[in-house]
Amino acid sequence: MFDFRGVIFDVDPVFANSEEWYEAIPEGIRPKRDQPFYHLLAENMESSYVAYVSQQNLVADESDEPVDHPAISGLFTGYADGRYRLRQQHRH
Repeated sequence: MFDFRGVIFDVDPVFANSEEWYEAIPEGIRPKRDQPFYHLLAENMESSYVAYVSQQNLVADESDEPVDHPAISGLFTGYADGRYRLRQQHRH
């Protein structure tokens, strides 16, 4: 539905954002709260940003191309075989 790519860097087992954020999503496309929501370093043709995306709205990126986001190097140590390696201090 939304044309962007991203790298997951954290997950909430269920919705954990603000009520205002949730209500801003049009009701017809608003995801259910009782599913994982992912924090992504995201990019589209115009910009880079942090996205909060429900599991139902994620699709695997089969391009095997790295994401060009300015925060990548702060969270990850490298990119190999289509995967990013999370820095040790960010693991929990």
